[in-house]
Amino acid sequence: MPEYSKPWLTLDEQVDKLESRGVTVVSRAEGRDLLAKIGYYRLSGYLYPFRLSETYIDDGRQKVRVLADYRAGTTVAYAAELIDFDRRLRVLVLEGVERIEVSLRMQVAYTLGERSAFAHQDPKSYTSSFTAEHLDEETGEQRPSKLSRMLARIQDRQNGSDEAFVAHFRDRYDGRLPIWALTEILEFGQLGQLFGGLQNDLASRIAATYAVPTKKMFGSWISSLNYVRNVSAHHARLFNRMLVIAPSRPTFEQVPLLGHLRTEDGSKATFGTYNALAIMAYLISVIDPSCDWNRRLAAQLHDFPQGALSLADMGVPLGWETQALWTRG
Repeated sequence: MPEYSKPWLTLDEQVDKLESRGVTVVSRAEGRDLLAKIGYYRLSGYLYPFRLSETYIDDGRQKVRVLADYRAGTTVAYAAELIDFDRRLRVLVLEGVERIEVSLRMQVAYTLGERSAFAHQDPKSYTSSFTAEHLDEETGEQRPSKLSRMLARIQDRQNGSDEAFVAHFRDRYDGRLPIWALTEILEFGQLGQLFGGLQNDLASRIAATYAVPTKKMFGSWISSLNYVRNVSAHHARLFNRMLVIAPSRPTFEQVPLLGHLRTEDGSKATFGTYNALAIMAYLISVIDPSCDWNRRLAAQLHDFPQGALSLADMGVPLGWETQALWTRG
């Protein structure tokens, strides 16, 4: 593979490059200022939807090639509006995930704690596939179970914690944390992995507290929200992202408030950011019916910058604003 050889550019040269590719920069000073704040590469991510493309035939199949130049009317000013919209969206998402994660910590601890303080270490709490060792096809060796690997990562997390209560259990007891203390130091992804390994009766009880009908559905929601949370926490572009881990869409009969997620087809309807936002709004409404997160998120969607893109690029369905999900509370 060839070595990357494109040269470093000054801010003025970066503005020149944008203009040479068809991007309108009304004020060079504002263009330089934006580039100085966020960088060319980040800006190009928000400009990407406006790049020209062409079709070509490869091995008898029609394919699309994205070009370096931009469509007429593409402006740095509009990209700046999208960047600001996305920043405010990520702030709301992180707030929403925090509410859900803290609640899930409590429900996992409460449900497992009823069995025993250390039910999370008991193989009987988990499915057989989660506790079984498996054969490594490449080496022919037995590999540790998912449970063993999860508990090892949790122990690493505990060993690296500087929480006072962790030191308390280490100094006064045998060092093991009861589940109601342990959940306070788990990452959201670890919490989701633990939930996914639970026996169906335990996991279904937890899901039912959020009025979610099945373990499988709730597990997909946790995985998707963890992905969205990571995107937001790392300040990556969120609004028009195609979710690599998309949440399962319930039917109207399963979750009436989310039945509208199935009204449209296509990749954006399935993998768009809107589905994750809607699921967050639903879960928060169950956790705290008095919380106005749903209405603040709806206000943010209404504030989408007018221009070449629209809410449809987020997978937002027509008539979304009339759904009770966004008006209740």
